[in-house]
Amino acid sequence: MLNKLFRTIKKDEKGITGLETAIILIAFVVVAAVFAYTALSAGLFSTQKSSEAVYAGLKEAQSTLELKGSVVATAGTTGASGTIKQISFVLSNVLHGESIDFTAPSAATDNSGLAASDSANVVVISYIDEAQRKDDLYWTVTKLGKDDGDDLLEDGEKFQVIIGDATTGEGGGNLLDALATDLGPNKKFTLEVKPAIGSVLIIERTTPAYIDNIMNLR
Repeated sequence: MLNKLFRTIKKDEKGITGLETAIILIAFVVVAAVFAYTALSAGLFSTQKSSEAVYAGLKEAQSTLELKGSVVATAGTTGASGTIKQISFVLSNVLHGESIDFTAPSAATDNSGLAASDSANVVVISYIDEAQRKDDLYWTVTKLGKDDGDDLLEDGEKFQVIIGDATTGEGGGNLLDALATDLGPNKKFTLEVKPAIGSVLIIERTTPAYIDNIMNLR
């Protein structure tokens, strides 16, 4: 009688153990499925972000500016102690990239040589030398050759940018107005042309020992 009872208990225990094992296996399957879904989702998200980074980098590269030709300086005063009031250069798109908005800045009312505070320009030009830095200089643009009539620098177009007023240098001021220390002979300086999208174009030049009316800066 007791042996029969023990055999019944053992059978019940085996049944309980089998059920628990099944529950544990199911739990493992569920957890594994959750982890697999999480890993797959993370992989897809990572792939998407990588694609976005590639396209953003490509867009950045395609919007980069290229200097075409010389950097030309116009004197305010000439001579061994002369000064420079204007700098001009020609730009185009590199890699036949996306168009860049070259809406010129509005002139400040005080003819400071800087753009007005409420100006609509998105391209910003900065001047740097060993003694000073000036951001958002006033500049004008002249379209050369092919031109479709808008302010976008597009494939095949060339824009001449002049820092200071394009004619007299008095319409919005010039470098003589903008800089605390005049740009004179034997001086190294840097111009940064910063579009809304794309790499910054760095122009580095040194002025000659004698300032002429018009100079090709090398």
